[in-house]
Amino acid sequence: MSADLLARPLRSVDDPGPCPVIETRRLVLRPHQARDAAAIAASLGDWQVTRMLGRVPVPYGLDDATDWLKSLQASKGPRWPLAITDGGEHVGTVNLELRHGQWHLGYWLGRSHWGRGLMSEAVAAALASFFGRLPGAVLHSGVFADNPASLRIQEKLGFTVLGCTDIYSMARNAMVAHIETQVEASALRLP
Repeated sequence: MSADLLARPLRSVDDPGPCPVIETRRLVLRPHQARDAAAIAASLGDWQVTRMLGRVPVPYGLDDATDWLKSLQASKGPRWPLAITDGGEHVGTVNLELRHGQWHLGYWLGRSHWGRGLMSEAVAAALASFFGRLPGAVLHSGVFADNPASLRIQEKLGFTVLGCTDIYSMARNAMVAHIETQVEASALRLP
């Protein structure tokens, strides 16, 4: 074995490696930074954003964002928590993480950036990079049934609907109908 191979850390077949920096036509996706806390708190302090997320409490403030960013730093498991930036400004997140032995996709975008195709662009770029590193992976996701815009993003990218279940939403403090989806590299449709 060469010295170069011995010097590289070994990766599991389920580990896509470190969180990358991904550039698109309009965006840069990069690992989160401590300076993102205020922008995250502002976006997730907006009920119209938070109500569509399962694991975000209400109210959501700067301390919540800071704690979340610290948890990312402490996390040892395979995951890509990508900050979506537009002109250097943090505007949202694409998160790919291994949970309970399955890869999951989650995402959100600050409301002032809705309606411009930014989330479709960010998710497509993240998935292209992810499947470039883990072409055999199956990626699970889903949307609340009252979020057709998010479902359209997934359908355009080739996700298939598996069914509907009820999951708990911290923001709504209630069980909410959740459309379960998944995609494999072979079904991915990139713009």
